[in-house]
Amino acid sequence: RLRDPRRRRTMSVETHRAELVDQSLSMPRRFRALFTLRSIGGDDAVAALLGAMTDDPSALFRHEVAFALGQMQAPGAVGVLKRVLRDATDDEMVRHECAEALGAIATEECVDALRDACVDGCRVVRETATLAMRRLEHARAKRGETKDAANGAPASKTLGSTKERLSAPAPAAAAPAPANGAPRDGVDADSPYLSVDPVPAAPASVPSDALTAVLLDESADMWDRYGAMFALRNRGDGPGVARTLGEVLGSSQSALLKHEACYVLGQLQEADATARASLVRTLEDVREHPMVRHEAAEAIGSIAAPETEHLLRKYAGDGDRIVAESCEVALDIMSAEMSGEFVPLAAACGEAAA
Repeated sequence: RLRDPRRRRTMSVETHRAELVDQSLSMPRRFRALFTLRSIGGDDAVAALLGAMTDDPSALFRHEVAFALGQMQAPGAVGVLKRVLRDATDDEMVRHECAEALGAIATEECVDALRDACVDGCRVVRETATLAMRRLEHARAKRGETKDAANGAPASKTLGSTKERLSAPAPAAAAPAPANGAPRDGVDADSPYLSVDPVPAAPASVPSDALTAVLLDESADMWDRYGAMFALRNRGDGPGVARTLGEVLGSSQSALLKHEACYVLGQLQEADATARASLVRTLEDVREHPMVRHEAAEAIGSIAAPETEHLLRKYAGDGDRIVAESCEVALDIMSAEMSGEFVPLAAACGEAAA
C-alpha cells in the first residue's frame, strides 16, 4: 500500500502521461487521461500536458490540451502556448485555444503574443486574441483592487458540463493555494460554473431582455455579446437561455460566438427540444466551421438525450477528422453522463492507489 500521498500523485501522473501520448489508444481514452491530469493539477500534471502539445497529428487533441492548460491557469504553460499561437502554419482551432488559454492565465508574459495575434490574418484567432487581451486587462485591474473580501465570498462553483465535472479538482486538492500556480484574478468570482470564462459576465444590474438583445445583435461588440451570454447562463433560466442560444446558432455569422454558444449549451444540459435541434443542425451542416461542429457534438454528448446517440455514431465517421474525433469523445461523455460518473478522477486515482 502506498501511504505517501505525493508518491501516489506522482505515480498517477506518470500512468496518465503514458496514456496521454500513446497514439495507438482511442481518442476517448486519451481524453480521459487528459481529464484526469487536469483534475490532479500541479506542476507534474502541467508538464505532462505540455509534452502532448507538439508532434500529435490530432488538432482536436492538441486544442483540448491547450484548453486544459488555460482552465488550470498554469503560468508554466505560457511559453509553449505563445509558440503555438505564433505559428501561422498550425491549425487555427489549436491557435485559437492557445490564445484563449493565455487570456485565462492572464500573466504579463502573455501580453506580447496576444497583442500580435490581435491583428492575425485568421479571423477566429484574431477575434479570440482580442477577447483574451481584454480579459487580461480586466484581470490586471481586478488584481489591483483591494484584496480584502469586499464583495463577499466567491460563488460556489459546482455547475458545468459533463467534461468539466470529470475534470474538476478533487475536493482535497481544491482548497490550498492555486495548485497550478494560477493567479486568483477574481474575474469569474460570481459565476457558479466550473469554467474559467473567456469574458466576465455582464453586471447583474443589466436586465435579461437587454442582455438577450445584445447577444443576438450582430453589430454589437463581441466582448459585450460574450458577457451577455455568460450573464444569462448564470441567472439560471436554463430553457429560456437555451432557446436564445439556439437562435444564435441559426443566425450568427461568427464561428467564434457560435462555438461558445454550443459550449454553454453543453454546460446548461437543457433537454429543450428547440435548442437540441439547433445543435443537431449545426453538427449536420458540413459547411459549418469544424470548431463549431466539434462543440455541437460535445454539447449533444453532455445533454445525453438517448435519441441523439445514433447521430453521434453516424458522425463519428465524418470526413472531417476534428468532427469525427469529437463525436467519438462525445459518445464517451454521453456514457459518463448516463452512468452518473462525476467523482473527480483524481480522487478515484488516489483511492485506487491507496
